[in-house]
Amino acid sequence: MIVSDSLSRGVTNVAESKPPLFGKSRTRGGAAARPTSFAFQGRQRPVAAAVGGAPGMESPSCPRRLRRPSETLRPLPSPNTLVPWPPAGTRLAATPEGGGSGSGGAAARSGPRVAEGFGDAEGGTLRAAREPEGATASAETMAEEEGPPVELRQRKKPKSSENKESAKEEKINDIPAPERVPKHVLFQRFAKIFIGCLAAVTSGMMYALYLSAYHERKFWFSNRQELEREITFQGDSAIYYSYYKDMLKAPSFERGVYELTHNNKTVSLKTINAVQQMSLYPELIASVLYQATGSNEIIEPVYFYIGIVFGLQGIYVTALFVTSWLMSGTWLAGMLTVAWFIINRVDTTRIEYSIPLRENWALPYFACQIAALTGYLKSNLNTYGERFCYLLMSASTYTFMMMWEYSHYLLFLQAISLFLLDIFSLKQNDKVYEVYKIYIFSLFLGYLLQFENPALLVSPLLSLVAALMLAKCLQLNVKKGSFVAKIIKVINFYLVCTLTITLNIIMKMFVPHKENGHMLKFLEVKFGLNMTKNFTMNWLLCQESLQAPSQDFFLRLTQSSLLPFYILVLIICFLSMLQVIFRRINGKSLKETVTLEDGRIGERPEIIYHVIHTILLGSLAMVIEGLKYIWIPYVCMLAAFGVCSPELWMTLFKWLRLRTVHPILLALILSMAVPTIIGLSLWKEFFPRLMTELMELQEFYDPDTVELMTWIKRQAPVAAVFAGSPQLMGAIKLCTGWMVTSLPLYNDDDLLKRNENIYQIYSKRSAEDIYKILTSYKANYLIVEDAICNEVGTMRGCRVKDLLDIANGHMVCEEGDKLTYSKYGRFCHEVKINYSPYVNYFTRVYWNRSYFVYKINTVISFQS
Repeated sequence: MIVSDSLSRGVTNVAESKPPLFGKSRTRGGAAARPTSFAFQGRQRPVAAAVGGAPGMESPSCPRRLRRPSETLRPLPSPNTLVPWPPAGTRLAATPEGGGSGSGGAAARSGPRVAEGFGDAEGGTLRAAREPEGATASAETMAEEEGPPVELRQRKKPKSSENKESAKEEKINDIPAPERVPKHVLFQRFAKIFIGCLAAVTSGMMYALYLSAYHERKFWFSNRQELEREITFQGDSAIYYSYYKDMLKAPSFERGVYELTHNNKTVSLKTINAVQQMSLYPELIASVLYQATGSNEIIEPVYFYIGIVFGLQGIYVTALFVTSWLMSGTWLAGMLTVAWFIINRVDTTRIEYSIPLRENWALPYFACQIAALTGYLKSNLNTYGERFCYLLMSASTYTFMMMWEYSHYLLFLQAISLFLLDIFSLKQNDKVYEVYKIYIFSLFLGYLLQFENPALLVSPLLSLVAALMLAKCLQLNVKKGSFVAKIIKVINFYLVCTLTITLNIIMKMFVPHKENGHMLKFLEVKFGLNMTKNFTMNWLLCQESLQAPSQDFFLRLTQSSLLPFYILVLIICFLSMLQVIFRRINGKSLKETVTLEDGRIGERPEIIYHVIHTILLGSLAMVIEGLKYIWIPYVCMLAAFGVCSPELWMTLFKWLRLRTVHPILLALILSMAVPTIIGLSLWKEFFPRLMTELMELQEFYDPDTVELMTWIKRQAPVAAVFAGSPQLMGAIKLCTGWMVTSLPLYNDDDLLKRNENIYQIYSKRSAEDIYKILTSYKANYLIVEDAICNEVGTMRGCRVKDLLDIANGHMVCEEGDKLTYSKYGRFCHEVKINYSPYVNYFTRVYWNRSYFVYKINTVISFQS
């Protein structure tokens, strides 16, 4: 038979190789070979040509099986591993190992069928038992008789470490290789990023140049003398710039820092750490840069100083641009953000009126921190982008905290937003707690570098972050979405709130602090929780920046179309956020990545964070108008993101169940058409106004103040101490360098008390009382301002003299009428008449239309 002949030839070739029964034979490849016995279960089956036979010889009754196109060749086992016996009915092609030059030929031809029997469920291989020593069989006997069953034994199980390694390798092999992105797609992405970055940088530079040009045209700055330039810095801005001048005059940087930290030349009878109390780190950095870069030979100090501030404002705008771009995916949103920011600059920044303010130095870093946090919270961010955002967020958070004494309050609101984001399980806890670690690091480092500032230790930010960390340690691992998990969420929320209040009370008990103690009293009076006649509290309540916004504020935002679009975007995002929260309460899981077709903008964690944050800031801005300078830039960014985001329009169309037009197509069209129409309308209406402002030449003219400063520098002794209103004292400190009795700063209780006492010169007090107050602060000269003494304000009851009369009990309100009674006349009026007893205590030495200067007599001369 043909089958028996082919089998005989195969066995003959095996016998010719003469392998030792107990030893090993070497094949061409050097692998050890074992004799192979063929055993068949059931009836005899035809066998394919043996390995040792001729390469093309096959049984005519067993044609070669062709491989299908979808079938892949499986790898063969190693030469030392034998194939286990397949079940009955399986076609088998076997070959003895080490079978000469033709080894592997038949196995390769029948590879798919041989591979069907490889291995077992546990990954081990089965080894055929060897034949007893001396056993021989002929080809005819093997073909005719059925061999005895072969005993099989299982190979030892591999170690657990080997199992893990093999599992890792299989997992890696199962991961599909990423497809190569076509070159044209890469080019489109690169072009989009390049154009967006170029537009962001250009917007920031153009805004900085616009501010510089506007400042020049408004004050005619380049044609002014140094004294006239310095007068343009009003109030607390004058104090900050005066310390910048002191640093430039110091013989060395170390000496200048020492004089600022042990300053006794600013306020009489008081040594202050000006760097800590007034956050003078911007002035320190500006002075170092001015001297280190050799700019003293190129540019004047005042131009260098305001140039840095204008440059930071450019960075501010660029950060808002990038944030809106990250949220919407298009740089068109960034352009619209910048346009709204510049058009509404009356409500977005105070850079036009007070350049050296702390917020003008700090808010650009806060905007950079928000941009980095937005990118960090995104779900589809790669590892390198996540690290970059984390580093940028860390650096900007710490810098923001060092630049402004009120920065930790803003970070406290941000931490609350992240806490709510975490409570609703809208983001993984890991990223949120990494941000908390940044807060702790910034507070600790700021505490050390701000000369152990106790205000940071009693900050609500530190108490909240510490409570969150403790709550995380006590949190139990419960299956998400279960009823127990929801109860634990509620308990966790209550625990964090309780721990925050408790820790803050404990810190205030053990940490001595006086900073910002008046803020709590102010908030109590502001919200009607307390009533007071205190001059300082009522004076703060009368400040325009601390009152509720006026109707003109909302009218300006509506005319620029900012407020309507902001409300639309906020409503859609807020409702989508509520929808996501209810889905989470019902136990439904969120998608890792949200696509445009889903129409669920509320599932994006960065959007939810911004919605919560802007609601918190907006709520405070509705109570205190001064916070609009933090909230309105946020409004510009969020409104521009919304109208340029296809996801927002898709979310709206999902709710409306739009079917007439394809919703995705319409969303893409509206995300391009709506911002384009808004931009063109803004360009047509507001661009001519901006150009007119730049072309119009204005002039800051205050000759009375210039004459007063000139007289002080020429006539007053160097050791003289001046008393007057805090705003005027700041200008005197800057323009002359003379010592004063008070400063226009409102973060220190002692300075606030001094201001109240000095303001008594405008009250109905006797000359003797005023003299005792002034001499207690070692004042030598008194300056009376006619604008305050004869003030005619639109808000009666908020004038300085009215507030003093209420505090001193000289004004009584009866049935809606205000009655005034005092046995003394108003001091600022009486002292101008030059009669006794006023002339006994004060001697007029200089006056003009706005100011009256009196020398405080050291020897009292009583005249009749």
